[in-house]
Amino acid sequence: MTLPVIDLIGLPSDVNSSFERGPALAPAAIRKALWSDRGNLACEDGQEIGIDFALHDRGDLPLAETAADDAAIAAAVEASIRSGATPLLLGGDHAMSHPAVRGVHAVHGPLTILHFDAHPDLYADFAGNPRSHASPFARIMEAGLARRLVQVGIRTLNRHCREQAERFGVEIVPMADFAPGKVPVLEGPLYVSIDLDGIDPAEAPGVSHPEPGGLTVREVLAILRRQTAPVVGADIVELNPRFDQNERTAILAAKLVRELSALIVRNRA
Repeated sequence: MTLPVIDLIGLPSDVNSSFERGPALAPAAIRKALWSDRGNLACEDGQEIGIDFALHDRGDLPLAETAADDAAIAAAVEASIRSGATPLLLGGDHAMSHPAVRGVHAVHGPLTILHFDAHPDLYADFAGNPRSHASPFARIMEAGLARRLVQVGIRTLNRHCREQAERFGVEIVPMADFAPGKVPVLEGPLYVSIDLDGIDPAEAPGVSHPEPGGLTVREVLAILRRQTAPVVGADIVELNPRFDQNERTAILAAKLVRELSALIVRNRA
């Protein structure tokens, strides 16, 4: 029996971060937590890495922190899918999501995106940088890479980004009176992007832009568990090990690797 394959691909770049550098260190920190003997390789639904699916660590892409990185990321993601695997990307900052989605789109066409974040990342450009980590979803939507974008955890929506959301038809699930059941069950092909600052900093302190009042880990897992569509790609971004406490956020990111992997396998077409 051939196991389903998930490709773990590190994207160690934070050149497009707007405030603090550090997310380039994240892929190594997540891998350390994932393979640590402090825990096992089981997912909450009972699936186990290496028994129910293969998690192939493809290492880090050799990024140069130039605009040419976008093409390299898109090509690596597309190659992973065409090999029969599902790519799970480890950022790096959130600028990585645009080329990653472009690579998935090359195979699957327009996507549905489920985006967890404190910030909508819809700036037309941020500080004059259209490749900023505050802008990837503007690039994704204006290029027609997604037919639907649902954002969860947003709690920093300014006037410009509100206008951008209206322009692109983005669906934002408000944090006020939030409940996981308010997040729709989405159609596929589905891409999941998790910015760790979407989770409350009490549970995920190791980020560059902590914003109080966020999602709990259990809420994130409940939202993922409700999804039934085929997941064709995913990313976990914006861990900043420089600000982590006792590796808590890296450990959380490793858990999300397991749970996203389990979701991918459960929902295989």
